[in-house]
Amino acid sequence: MRTLSANHVRLSPLRIQIIGLAVARLVLNAGHRMVYPFLPTFARGLGVDLEAIALAVTARSGLGVISPVFGAFADARGRKNAMLAALLLFAASMALVSLWPTYPALFVALLLGSVAKLVYDPSMQAYIGDRVTYTRRGLAIAITELSWSGAFLLGIPLLGWLIARADTWRAPFPLLTLAGLGASILVWRVLPADEPLAVRRPSLAEGARIVLAHPTALAGLFVSMLINLSNETIGIVYGAWMEDAFGLQVAALGAASAVIGLAELGGESLVAGVVDRVGKRRAVAAGLALNAGACLLLPALAFRVEGALVGLFVFYITFEFAIVSLIPIMTELLPGARATLMAGNVAFFALGRMVGALIGPPLFASGLLANGIVAAAGNLLALALLVGFVKQE
Repeated sequence: MRTLSANHVRLSPLRIQIIGLAVARLVLNAGHRMVYPFLPTFARGLGVDLEAIALAVTARSGLGVISPVFGAFADARGRKNAMLAALLLFAASMALVSLWPTYPALFVALLLGSVAKLVYDPSMQAYIGDRVTYTRRGLAIAITELSWSGAFLLGIPLLGWLIARADTWRAPFPLLTLAGLGASILVWRVLPADEPLAVRRPSLAEGARIVLAHPTALAGLFVSMLINLSNETIGIVYGAWMEDAFGLQVAALGAASAVIGLAELGGESLVAGVVDRVGKRRAVAAGLALNAGACLLLPALAFRVEGALVGLFVFYITFEFAIVSLIPIMTELLPGARATLMAGNVAFFALGRMVGALIGPPLFASGLLANGIVAAAGNLLALALLVGFVKQE
């Protein structure tokens, strides 16, 4: 097995593969995240209500719950094959809008793009779990996770510039089509062919039974769900909170978006730098405890917009640190059904976000402190599950 080694000055083949996987994922994430800032732009360009685009985003999010259906593909057909299929599907979804710029095409493209991401991410994480020794896996996962903040900080501004320059909402789609094709070529070139399976990997039904019979894996999934539930309970209302508190909707939310992107980058960078040294379980525990504190601190910072932005930064950097530190632990819990479990992890991510989005607005009717208390409680429950059931260091 090849492992990441700090003794080589030149990039090893495995390091090149991880960088290639991160670049390809950056393309997918840019296509996934662009819908949020450009939601009004797409709606105006298509001549539909904002709610119509939001419906497509909701449908896309709902697919995450059935992620294991897609993730099992990588266990059955191979990691590289699954990732190539995902990238080609993404390119096809972007090409659909390029050739047929209508609301139905965009709706279908968002769904197909989501399927592509639901196949690619667990396959990529399983590939890293197969190839990178556990003692260095936190760094490898963190490098690929930089593509999430990178899409927000680099990809979205580029796509926004294209929309402004071309004066049409359709401008990003031809570029994303080409980028998807380029990413598939990159993955095809830098990754070795899938090796023949030494043992038969489980089917989706078999993998589900394995997970359900594995208390540690189940606990890890619920930790993932609770972290995301806590994050979304506040994330779904922070815009309304800032508007109510400061009356600076455009300026404050624009600044908040930049702060969140930088916090995500900071959290991922921290994982890359420290998680393999301090221990992954210890890092997750620290992130959960600090995020619980940030949930309670945030409502107290509403007296000035600067304080609110600092609070948002602390809230998101501790969340990102916790959730990214958890991923390498999850890759090691069920090596025989690695991609299926990682797809299950995505499903529990989505489930947590759906519940958080559901309870966040009603809680906000009583003030942000109510959201903060529930979010902190979710983090502390996740911490209890981690300490009590997840022993993987």
